[in-house]
Amino acid sequence: MKTLIYYFFKLFVKTGLFFYSKKITVVGSEQIPKKEAVIFTANHPNGLIDPLLIATHIKRRTNFLVRAAVFNNPTIAKFFNLLGMMPIYRIRDGVQQLSKNEEIFNKCQLLLKNKKTLLIFPEGTHKKDRAIRPLSKGFTRIIFKTLDSFPDTKINIVPVGITYQNVSNYPSKTAIHFGSPILANDYYDEQNINQSVKDIKELVSNQLKDLSVHIKQNEDYKTTLSNLNNAQVDFTKVNLINTLIRDKKTLTEKKRSVNYALPLFLLIILNSLVPYSVWKLLSKKVDEIEFIDTFRFGVNAILFPSFYSIQSWIIYLYFGWKLTLVYFLASLFLILLYTKLSPTPPSK
Repeated sequence: MKTLIYYFFKLFVKTGLFFYSKKITVVGSEQIPKKEAVIFTANHPNGLIDPLLIATHIKRRTNFLVRAAVFNNPTIAKFFNLLGMMPIYRIRDGVQQLSKNEEIFNKCQLLLKNKKTLLIFPEGTHKKDRAIRPLSKGFTRIIFKTLDSFPDTKINIVPVGITYQNVSNYPSKTAIHFGSPILANDYYDEQNINQSVKDIKELVSNQLKDLSVHIKQNEDYKTTLSNLNNAQVDFTKVNLINTLIRDKKTLTEKKRSVNYALPLFLLIILNSLVPYSVWKLLSKKVDEIEFIDTFRFGVNAILFPSFYSIQSWIIYLYFGWKLTLVYFLASLFLILLYTKLSPTPPSK
């Protein structure tokens, strides 16, 4: 039953993301080991939308660690558990809560021992900056404890770089780049744990800096980012943008593209006034920009289809099933058309 729920939800979310995103580019997924234990280590620019995007574009069933705060509601917590999500506690959640991490880490060890996959965000927190931040050593602790308990387990680390054209704006383009697998066993020295941690963190960090757009966070960061934004570059062309950053290329400023698809958006609002109004009210309560996409996607993936279903039922009562079907499909097609045709909002 759990497996059925997982794959149904995965299909539902992947379909929703197709309607929500102008384009999702996936590179390197063929490098993912098919039968061995894998830890995916990803950068974290955009809240819960990050694990949803990554997990729905991996063929293997994926378990992942997310911030404990999203498990505060018992009903939601049970649902998340069905989907393979596990809470990770931080000091801000309360010092007394940290002891719960031991049980979670033990579950992770069993998953890896049984050749399953695990998705972790080693930066620790989400932040929209276009830079790879220092990695925490939590994921190495899970790896090393697993190798201590089950030394015959082969554990592959696959870095994942996720890059958005513009975090928090709809529609946006996203690039997901999977890196080359790192066999953790080759870098584990029981006699020198600190060096083992350092080596693995460095290997993962270096790959992440190539797999996503990375601007060094020094005195030139804001200037470099401003130049790229003013030139209206396509950040999802990760290799090209990183080359421009390294070579310090002078870029020509471009004007914002005209949104010729705006009439479609006005039609969507006219047809979806109730769910759109609900979203606008709820969006005012989102206090972190990195969670805007998460809440917009989650609310709209439920509200819009539900509202169209209710309106379709009303149409059916008066006009029959043929007009009902035309209305429902047209409503979904309008959203898809606008998402794919409209330009992505400029980055700031």
